[in-house]
Amino acid sequence: MKQTQTKLGFNATWSMAVGGMVGGGIFSTLGVVVGIAGVWTWLSFVVAGLIALAAGYSYVKLAAHYGEGGGAFTFLREINANSFAGSLSWVLIVGYVLTNSVYAYTFGQYLGHVVGLGPWFPRAAAVAILALFIGLNLRGVGEAGGVEIVLVWFKIAVLVGLASWGLAQWDPPMLSQGVPVTGISAALFGAASVFMAYEGFQLLTYDYDDIDNPQKTLPLAVLSAIVVVIIIYVVVALGTAMLIGADQIIQNQEVALAIAGRQALGTFGVVIVTIAAAFSTGSAINSTLFATARLVYEVAEDGELPAVLDHKNKAGIPNRAVIILGVLAAILAVLGGLTILVEAASLSFLFTFAVVGGLAFRERVGLRLITGFGALAAAAASVALVGRMLKTDPLALVFLCLLVLIAMFGRPILLRHVRTESRHR
Repeated sequence: MKQTQTKLGFNATWSMAVGGMVGGGIFSTLGVVVGIAGVWTWLSFVVAGLIALAAGYSYVKLAAHYGEGGGAFTFLREINANSFAGSLSWVLIVGYVLTNSVYAYTFGQYLGHVVGLGPWFPRAAAVAILALFIGLNLRGVGEAGGVEIVLVWFKIAVLVGLASWGLAQWDPPMLSQGVPVTGISAALFGAASVFMAYEGFQLLTYDYDDIDNPQKTLPLAVLSAIVVVIIIYVVVALGTAMLIGADQIIQNQEVALAIAGRQALGTFGVVIVTIAAAFSTGSAINSTLFATARLVYEVAEDGELPAVLDHKNKAGIPNRAVIILGVLAAILAVLGGLTILVEAASLSFLFTFAVVGGLAFRERVGLRLITGFGALAAAAASVALVGRMLKTDPLALVFLCLLVLIAMFGRPILLRHVRTESRHR
């Protein structure tokens, strides 16, 4: 299927879905999930992937049913659940900000590992990459579908090549080397903790009108992309462990793939993996910032955010949203740790995906066996992650819960005291 001049064809749509997930997913989350699930890391990625697959099914079926994109916010507005839609949009926006902070943090860590200028450099690099993409988006050059296709295939080639090198040295004891013995139940906690590695596909729902024949292209591209990403994550998790062992992945969780690259190909391996990580996280920041700014603008237009965010510059870009989202992500990238950021982002998306699956089930859109499974599985994973964070990161959980309470109960109070009328109405 060819891409038209004005619409995204299957290749571009599929590449953007894969890029949105792999964009920072495996580079950011591998060390986190190995530290939780140990030998069952590969199963964590399978479990999280199956939940994402069911959620993706619900998303594309709802988009086709309503004939428009926009994700959870738009779908809930279609059933006149306006207040809940507004609250959920705030939670989702928080998830995107956290995700961009993870990508920026990971970018800084991989670049800092190569440059070696001290502990300050990775944080500075994280701020710099966000500043760069804020500037690019404000100039109206945030989207680059053709470039995304090239970058995605480069990332896949690097990751699969590295994984294949490790799998060729098949050594199962390396999967549990230096890590505590865990039961298979650890796979669920691992899946919940790194669920953000799969969230990127939903960004395509905001581009529904820009996709050629979306009712056919979107489901095929999204669902096949999720399946491919599950396979990539599994082989990379196994291959990396075979190269350096589970203990080294945990000890170097911020740059685990760079360490594996050195083990495979020396300095050349480090450089190639670092380039792939930089491209991956950079393109993920770009696409997430662009799509989230459009979401913020749409939510503000509908009166669920202050009207100050309902503004575009001369290039037609929601500039205030871009700046605020980028600055918040930069602050979190400087202040947060990888595990805390990943888990907080994962919880935001699990909650959102549970709602979308539940909505698809309620509206009898698609096969209820799949949509119901997606809703229940995402809800169960959310509960598991809350339980884990209570033990390991209670302050992060309290902070996230506070944001949710503000979204649910503080939002209506805030909106009563600020202007929310859209200037376009």
